[in-house]
Amino acid sequence: MELRTKILAGFLALSSASTFGQARTDAFLTKLFSANKNPVFQEITQHPDTYRLQVIYTQINRDKANNPSFTNYYFNVDSTVYFYPASTVKLPLALLSLDKINTLNNPAITKFTAMQFDSAYSKQTREWQDETAETGYPSVAHLIRKALLVSENDPYSRMYEFMGQGEINRSLHARGYLDTRITHRFVRMTPDENRHTNPVRFIDKAGKLIYAQPAVYNEVPFDFSRVAKLGKGYMTGNDSLVNAPFDFTERNKLPLETLQQLLQSTLFPQSVLAKQRFNLTDDDYRFLYQYLSQYPGETNYPKYDPKQYYDSYVKFFFMDSLHHQMPAGVRVLNKVGWAYGFLTDTSYVVDFRNKVEYMLTATVYVNSDGILNDDKYDEDAVGHPFLYQLGQTIYQYELGRKRAHSPDLSRFRINYEKRAVDSRPTVKDVAN
Repeated sequence: MELRTKILAGFLALSSASTFGQARTDAFLTKLFSANKNPVFQEITQHPDTYRLQVIYTQINRDKANNPSFTNYYFNVDSTVYFYPASTVKLPLALLSLDKINTLNNPAITKFTAMQFDSAYSKQTREWQDETAETGYPSVAHLIRKALLVSENDPYSRMYEFMGQGEINRSLHARGYLDTRITHRFVRMTPDENRHTNPVRFIDKAGKLIYAQPAVYNEVPFDFSRVAKLGKGYMTGNDSLVNAPFDFTERNKLPLETLQQLLQSTLFPQSVLAKQRFNLTDDDYRFLYQYLSQYPGETNYPKYDPKQYYDSYVKFFFMDSLHHQMPAGVRVLNKVGWAYGFLTDTSYVVDFRNKVEYMLTATVYVNSDGILNDDKYDEDAVGHPFLYQLGQTIYQYELGRKRAHSPDLSRFRINYEKRAVDSRPTVKDVAN
């Protein structure tokens, strides 16, 4: 407890170069949070600006016809306060990739069609095969599986290359997600190298070319007028300490409300404006629902190590350090991200046993020494325990909340895979 107290106290000395706007906080959440006396939970909720905490709890109510309505409650939500979205950007890339497949309108190309990535510019790499896939080749479907199941990084970079930097941002902005930017892969590249994306081709089962997409360059500039700097120092690639704030100004940006809306548009497309939706088929939606909620240990391709990638591995609101199993009857359709001391999760929780559903989206920053890029963050001691407490606070409230109409949750019932017994080695230690 003494060590934890020192860690928590260290946050109070942090300095930030960001300017805070007017945060939105609902009295309902303030009162609800005050009832949880866990010391880590109270420390963070009582000092939300220090931890750059933002929370959106979305209450879902159904009418007699099972039509859902949504009520958002906010805690310290301010779109002008930057947080690094990390792997949460894999969700919009998955949506855009499926949309692009359908927009190609080529009956020979589906999300399961084999694809290959070539190289045509500095730092670009080829990917012609994928031994973790049942076919032995990459595909949009397999990239999405890996990006969602354990949040692998390479599939995100490949979807980035399939889409192209310019098309990613144009498509998101056209849908009304204006205050977003996707500027880089998850590999070390210069801004110029990230503007260039690889040639991509689709091939049939015999290896014959179906469609070739040339290398693309994004000529459209970004608006980097809003500066985003954080911390008191950072480590460089050669392990040198720079005593200046780390600059996120040109990094990916995905505000919390946008992230929540992207998940809501995926799960409840009719609940958002038509322009905010993606061009997805019914099968695409079922596919996304499966891999947003399926456990790595249930999945055959890739065959992830179930001990390392346990059921709650990417379910932050249910990730108890002592127990890695999920509550019976509960599935979480979500996307998480973690990097630079930021932990973020956007979730739709569905409890089939108790007829409960809700959404919860949150981000928190846990870096008591104020040094970025040193891989010394307080995720295990502070971040994950806090998010678990947050998740349980909302879940327990939902279990006791009375509803006028019990929801029909059949839309989200999935026939999940069962891990086959075979001699293939399990996949371990992926970059995520």
